[in-house]
Amino acid sequence: MSKRDEPALDELASRAGTWLGRSATALVRHTAAVVADRFDRITWRDTYEQSAGLREVAEELTERHDHATDLLTDVFLAAYKVRPRLRERAEMTPSRLVNHQVVSSLVESPEFAELRRETAGDPYAAAMAVLAQAAAVRGMLERSREARERAERANRAQQDADGAAAAVDEALQRAADEAGRDGTVPSPAADAVRRAIDAAEASDAAARRAAQHATQALAAAAPGIRAAARNAAGKAAEAVREEAAVMRAWGVAPGRLERMPFDERARLAERLRTGRLARWAELIGRFRQMADGERARKMENATGELVGVTLGNDLSRVIPSELAGLGLPELRAVFAARYAAGELMLYDAQGEQTTGQGAIIACVDTSHSMYAAGPGGVTREAWSKACALALLDQARHAGRDFVGILFSAADKLQVFRFPADAPRPAGIDRILDFAETFLGGGTSYQAPLTAAAGLLEEEFNDAARTRGDIVMITDDECGVTEEWMRGWKDAKHRLGFRVFGVAIGAPRAAETGSVLEALCDNLRSIEDLTDVHAAADLFRVI
Repeated sequence: MSKRDEPALDELASRAGTWLGRSATALVRHTAAVVADRFDRITWRDTYEQSAGLREVAEELTERHDHATDLLTDVFLAAYKVRPRLRERAEMTPSRLVNHQVVSSLVESPEFAELRRETAGDPYAAAMAVLAQAAAVRGMLERSREARERAERANRAQQDADGAAAAVDEALQRAADEAGRDGTVPSPAADAVRRAIDAAEASDAAARRAAQHATQALAAAAPGIRAAARNAAGKAAEAVREEAAVMRAWGVAPGRLERMPFDERARLAERLRTGRLARWAELIGRFRQMADGERARKMENATGELVGVTLGNDLSRVIPSELAGLGLPELRAVFAARYAAGELMLYDAQGEQTTGQGAIIACVDTSHSMYAAGPGGVTREAWSKACALALLDQARHAGRDFVGILFSAADKLQVFRFPADAPRPAGIDRILDFAETFLGGGTSYQAPLTAAAGLLEEEFNDAARTRGDIVMITDDECGVTEEWMRGWKDAKHRLGFRVFGVAIGAPRAAETGSVLEALCDNLRSIEDLTDVHAAADLFRVI
């Protein structure tokens, strides 16, 4: 070829122009569907490192599916970020288009919007949402296998096309280096540019075909992915709500959860889900809400600030449980006798008499019979522990000490102390220890009441506080000795404490003339264990 037949560099550059920017374009393709900053990525990394569950799911999925960890990252960030933003599909590496479809299907579902109300800004809740959706994600990946395989082929074809485009750049650069002063390019270099352009055109056509096939396969899989995504988001929202409800039921505030280390929170959640009283979390929550409401009603129908109960015959201040006796013919004579003696229990208002300064002590029967279930399947133990936990809240609200005494037979007793002046309030683990402890065996009244009186005596000696409150919750009848009863009455008179009795599932124990009636200032019988309001007046007068 003569020098006149050698092509000009400008001519080659014009033909190669289509490919000259391809390598730069390839750099903007992303593997993540959710736009995230450095802090988001750090949050995911830290959460992933702390969560054995996330690592196990990632390992399992990665064994069968490519890019599964990228998908889990996207699902986490979509749940965690306050305003998650997805990339355009054109910005994605083809191999991640299925991931993009899964995440976009989740984000666009109403169920996911509901889920995010619980998870936004909370790494632990977002991780829990990922775990709750793991089975559904696995199913979506299985059902979209063909689409993923085609996407992988499209990805390889795109990489080949990008490589071919880069080869055009390189060939043209060599041609420019060999070009003469007049701009002509030697034939070998020119031929190399032409071959690179032909290869780029072929690779680009193959990439377009592969991308079209991938798009078609993804479109076919999309309806199933969307349906599965809605179902997964709904189940995840339910799981996260349930855990949040359990935490609230046990009195764990959201702010405290946010400050709790991931592993500690995970252990706590597991314990709350699997502990002895796990199935009664809803009952515990209702008890606490009821007690909180009753505290707010203490001012109703009373002169001044209601601070407790006292004895007297002022019918305008008689507490509801006393008035209930008028509805039973056999108790009307008892009511009249107590009225005549000035021994009716009345609401006590501030300015009349100081009351309720000492500790609140809940004596809870944990004999074998407390396993018995009542209406709705609620066990006597569950009702009793829920009531005791609400009394713990009552004590904390009033700045009073709380003591939980679990008892059964005379030699079986366990005391849990929750002092009001402790440097730090007792943690949830201590509360759970109290709630989950069950002693078994028979029933002894003397052992727990002796312990309770001893604690109030100790409080009086140390802090000169009197007028404590003892709540005795039992489902059994039990005798006491005359000598013990004399000592009990003396301690009660000296320390000024009150005793509230709750006969749970044991109406005979609350009958007139029973030992429990003789021990208590106020006694009620509980039959419907689903009704937390049966003990409502306790929280107005204690």
